[in-house]
Amino acid sequence: MAVNFSKTVWQADLQNGYYKNPILFADYADPDVIRVGDDFYLVASSFNYMPGLPVLHSKDLVNWKVISYVVDKLPFPNYNKPEYGKGVWAPSIRFHNNKFWVFFATPDEGIFMSTTTDPHKGWEPLTHVKETKGWIDPCPFWDDDGNAYLVSAFAKSRIGFKSILHLSRMEPDGTRLLDEGVHIFDGNLNHPTIEGPKMYKRNGYYYIFAPAGGVKPGWQTVLRSKNIYGPYEDRIVLHQGSTDINGPHQGGWVETKSGEHWFIHFQDRDAYGRIVHMQPMKWVDDWPVMGVNIDNCGIGEPVKEYKKPDVGGTFPVQTPETSDDFNENTLGLQWQWNANPREKYYSLSERQGFIRLYTLNNENKTGLLYHAPNILTQLFQAPEFSASAKLEFSPDKIGDKAGLAIFGDKYMYLAIEKTAEGNRIVCTYGSPTDNKYSEKLVESHTAEAETVIFRVNVKKEAVCSFSFSFDGENFKEIGNLFHATAGRWVGAKLGIFAMNSNDDSTGFADFDWVIIDEPDNTNK
Repeated sequence: MAVNFSKTVWQADLQNGYYKNPILFADYADPDVIRVGDDFYLVASSFNYMPGLPVLHSKDLVNWKVISYVVDKLPFPNYNKPEYGKGVWAPSIRFHNNKFWVFFATPDEGIFMSTTTDPHKGWEPLTHVKETKGWIDPCPFWDDDGNAYLVSAFAKSRIGFKSILHLSRMEPDGTRLLDEGVHIFDGNLNHPTIEGPKMYKRNGYYYIFAPAGGVKPGWQTVLRSKNIYGPYEDRIVLHQGSTDINGPHQGGWVETKSGEHWFIHFQDRDAYGRIVHMQPMKWVDDWPVMGVNIDNCGIGEPVKEYKKPDVGGTFPVQTPETSDDFNENTLGLQWQWNANPREKYYSLSERQGFIRLYTLNNENKTGLLYHAPNILTQLFQAPEFSASAKLEFSPDKIGDKAGLAIFGDKYMYLAIEKTAEGNRIVCTYGSPTDNKYSEKLVESHTAEAETVIFRVNVKKEAVCSFSFSFDGENFKEIGNLFHATAGRWVGAKLGIFAMNSNDDSTGFADFDWVIIDEPDNTNK
C-alpha cells in the first residue's frame, strides 16, 4: 500500500491571491485571534480532550499550524475520565506586557489563566483566577490607565441564568479578580444567549464583540460605549442572511500591519464541528462592518471567497497535521486523548517508529468504548477524506481489542479482538438508549493475521464506510453506512484505541501509521 504522509485534504489558500472559507475545516470552536508583530495566533475550545486549548500560528491568517497546547491536563480527578461537554470552554488570547496571556473557564471549576513569552515553547502552569460555577467565556482587558478588567458571560445550566455580560476588576498580573463585578449588558430582550465576549478599545470607545441568538441560528453582536461600564449601544454586524453559513459568530477581530481588519469566527457544521471562517472587516462611523452586505439590509453576510490579507508577502501553504508515522519520541500535535492523559496508556519508545497502545481495562463498569479515557483522537479536517491505520495486534487476554473509530454521540469502530474462538475482526456500533449507552456487534470475521489495516471512508454529510485489509491492497467492506454525529459541543472525532472491556491485561497493539488522504472512490 502506497503511504502518503503529506496529503492535504483541505486547503483554504487558493494560491491565486484569494482564499476560500472555511479557512480551517475543523472543529476549532470559539476561536480568538491576535497579531504580535508579523505573526498571528489563534486559540480554540477543546472541552474534555487533552492536551487542551490548542494554539495555532499563521503568517497570513489563511495558512495555520498547531504549535502548542496551553493545558497538559486539568487538575481535577474527575477529568481523568471523559467529562463530555465540560473542560475548556471559549478561551481568549491577548498580548500584554511582552507576554502572551490565555484565559478560559471550565463551567464547574472556574476561571483559569496561563502565560508564556513564546507559545511555541509551552505555557506556565495554570493559575486558578476565580473558583466559581457558571462563569464562562472570560476575556481580559488592560486599559490605558493601567487598570485591568475581565469581561465574562454565564451558563444557565450551572448558575440559573444567561444572556448577561459581566465585568470585574482584575489584578494587572491576571492572578485574581478584585471584586465580584457588575452586569454591564442584558441581552434577554434583543440578543438572547449573548456570550463569548471579546473586549477592545478604539477611538475612545470600548467595544465588546459577542455572539448572540444561539449557536446555529445566531448572529454577531457588537456593543460600544465611552465608559467601560456602559451603557452600551448594540448593533448586529454579521448574520447568515441568504447565505448557507449558519450562525456566523463567536470569534475575534484582528488588524494587520497594513491596516486591514479581519474577523475570524466559527460556523456549526454538525458532525464536522464548529469550523473556522474569516470575514473582511472595515470601520464605518466607529462601527465594524463585517463580510459583504449581499442582501442590502445593512448587516454583513459571510463571504465564500475573498482576497487574501495584505501581510507584506506570500507564505507557503500549510495546514494542521493529520497523518502520523509515529517516528518522533513525542506525540504529534494532531492528537488528543479523550480525557486527562496517563503515561500507562501508550509508549513511543518500546518500538521505534510505532505507537504502542496498551489493552488496559478501560476503567469503567460498562466496558463500553464511550466511557474509555484512553482513546487517542484527532479532529476531522475536511468534508471528505479517508483514514487508514496499520496495526500489529499482540493480545494477552480474551477481550483485548484494538482498532479505529469514528467517535461522537453515536459511534462505530472497527477492531481486531481476541475471543475464545481466536482473533476476529469486529465492527461495533454504539449509541445512547434510555439515558445510557449500549453497543451492538454489527459484523464479525475471522482475522487471518495479526497485522491488519483498518480504513474509514468519510464522504459528504459525514457518511462513513469501514473496510479492512491484511495485505494493503485488497480491502473488504464491513458493517453498514454510518452517519457520524457530533458529540457534546464538539464535532465527531477520528480515534485509535486499544483496550479490554472486562479485565486487566498486558496486551498491546503497535500502530505503524495513521494516514489521512483523499476519500477512496474505488470499490475495493
